[in-house]
Amino acid sequence: MMPFYGRFDHFRTAVLSVLAQTDPDWRLVVVDDVYPDTAPGEWLQSLGDDRIVYLRNERNLGVSGNFDRCIELVTAERCVLIGCDDELLPEYVALMATIAARFPDVDLIQPGVEVIDEAGQVVRPLGDRIKAILRPAAPEPVRLAGERLTASLLRGNWAYFPSVCWRVDSVRRFGFRADLHVVQDLALMMEIFRAGGTLVLDDTTVFRYRRHGGSVSSYTAVDGKRFQQERTVFAEEAARQAALGWNRAARVARAHVTSRLNAALQLPKAALARDTAGLRILLRHTFA
Repeated sequence: MMPFYGRFDHFRTAVLSVLAQTDPDWRLVVVDDVYPDTAPGEWLQSLGDDRIVYLRNERNLGVSGNFDRCIELVTAERCVLIGCDDELLPEYVALMATIAARFPDVDLIQPGVEVIDEAGQVVRPLGDRIKAILRPAAPEPVRLAGERLTASLLRGNWAYFPSVCWRVDSVRRFGFRADLHVVQDLALMMEIFRAGGTLVLDDTTVFRYRRHGGSVSSYTAVDGKRFQQERTVFAEEAARQAALGWNRAARVARAHVTSRLNAALQLPKAALARDTAGLRILLRHTFA
């Protein structure tokens, strides 16, 4: 599933990366959230591949709304919500199929990811280097669950949402929260794992995640809106984890140290932009 609203060149690269899969057993559904330029949709339909479906929403649903629309349309047991600016490496589908066959009841599969910039060059931003440190090692597929998993993700969300292969009925059970536009993946994962769900982690790199200034996560970081949402989720999880008796995870959620450090890194950018409101939000999140 590919929710679409973005640059044509990145979209073309994303689609071609699906077509380049070594395992041909896939279906691509692109859900256009009323992007003003109709050329990307016209190009996609011109490919003439029966495995590709193009749909255009009647009205703009927004980020979480279009995610929910994508999940409604899934006909398979598992899916990935690939970003329209990301790329699958050729072995992605094959690896997901292999792991799913070995762990048929798992809710999420997180493969290895490399980060690319706007031009497609591999980069290692500070945040992603920290993610790599916090992420458990998995030279072979390993199943994670319970407090160990939730505490690890709350300490620093090392999952890359567009790369995750989801069990569809698990996502449908909880859905994406309409009040969240950036950290809805973390909130959903917490719901699944608190309900007894599991994640399989594997270090094999089969996905390219694009970071650039035009992404939702980038511009909501500088103006502070991302951290308002993170603050909400961490406060909720501190209470919910404690209610389960997962006190270590609750303490991690209350402290949310890496989230505070990330907010601190955005302070100079907000100051240069003379964004007073954003500065207030970032300062509160960092030091409160």
